[in-house]
Amino acid sequence: MDTGNTAWVLVSTALVLFMTPGLAFFYGGMVRAKNVLGMLMQNVFSMGLVSILWVVVGFSLAFGDGGGWVGNLDFVGLEGLGDVEAVLPGYVGDFALTIPPLVFVAYQMMFAVITPALITGATADRLKFSGYATFLGLWLLLVYTPVAHWVFSPTGWLFKRGALDFAGGTVVHINAGVAALAVVLVIGKRKGWPRETMPPHSLPLTMLGTGILWFGWFGFNAGSALGANNLAGQALINTHIAAAAGMLGWLVAERIKTGHATTLGAASGAVAGLVAITPCAGFVGGLSPIAIGAAAGVLCFLAISLKFRFGYDDSLDVVGVHLVGGIVGSLLLAVFSDLRVNSLGADGLANGGGSALLADQLVAVGVTLVFSFVLSYAIAKLIDVTIGLRVTPEQENEGLDTSQHAESAYAMSELGAMGRVS
Repeated sequence: MDTGNTAWVLVSTALVLFMTPGLAFFYGGMVRAKNVLGMLMQNVFSMGLVSILWVVVGFSLAFGDGGGWVGNLDFVGLEGLGDVEAVLPGYVGDFALTIPPLVFVAYQMMFAVITPALITGATADRLKFSGYATFLGLWLLLVYTPVAHWVFSPTGWLFKRGALDFAGGTVVHINAGVAALAVVLVIGKRKGWPRETMPPHSLPLTMLGTGILWFGWFGFNAGSALGANNLAGQALINTHIAAAAGMLGWLVAERIKTGHATTLGAASGAVAGLVAITPCAGFVGGLSPIAIGAAAGVLCFLAISLKFRFGYDDSLDVVGVHLVGGIVGSLLLAVFSDLRVNSLGADGLANGGGSALLADQLVAVGVTLVFSFVLSYAIAKLIDVTIGLRVTPEQENEGLDTSQHAESAYAMSELGAMGRVS
């Protein structure tokens, strides 16, 4: 055990947890005022339900030794993991952990918390809370844990095949992005979309959320080095540079197309860059994060218009940013990966490597797309025809804040001039 590595992963765990309320503000500012508490609640609730499920059985399904497809039940209730000498399946030799197993459990827990929360941006303004809570628990256990096992666990079949994903391009972003598409196809469009304009009610909240996400993403990516070392430093600088390039790429494309560079565009572009660099962060170096971030900024900006062409109501562009950004990053990893950065990786096409890594990345992306879409659609459909997944038209008109939670984010009627209580 290394105390410095342990300290860094503990800090990174807190940073990744902080991303979930950051995501809540990022999404919350983009919805209408009558739905902001509903959005905040859906995100924060994930911190509660997913954490309990992760400790009881989720971690065991993701990181137990289950033969490559899903973990077993050896670690139910974190059995045996309190011993710092405990060895997780596959984490030996080159992959040996230098942090206590429980620290690794906590760090991976925060990934599990935020991944299904990403889906809520696509389904904004119309999910019934009880239906969402049911979907959240089932999706974590039936979709997230198998994909995490395939890619993150050294015993997983995609890991052993050679697919690379440093911090969650497939496990987090492609997984949640395609699941979001599946769910919106089940629940349908918001009332009035796309005829009615539904502008963000508070872009300052969205910009605050962007800053929190950017800050927390250092723990997300650099923490995935699982040590306070040179690789963590490389991942951190890659993360920041890709976010900056993503913002600039989006704004240039937006300016060319619309004549304006918007604050929402700046926020979305930064997140697109962060998404794309996530699988690459510990495998690339030099100027490649600029290329990856800029490509994601431009391609994700172009991708958000697909919902109007194909008619799916992705409210806050989860599909356009997370699904497309995750695919861009996962495939560009096969171009820019550099063994000089990480000896456990591989050389990409730009560094003299062959096409084997690209083939492995394509398999990982394709399998994640199909598995997550099919299972997510089935779960959403089952909930929809049983307890219901969408609010009634009357509740949608009223807003999620009062119809689902009996609260209001802004008690404007009680305020007089200059904010004085009447």
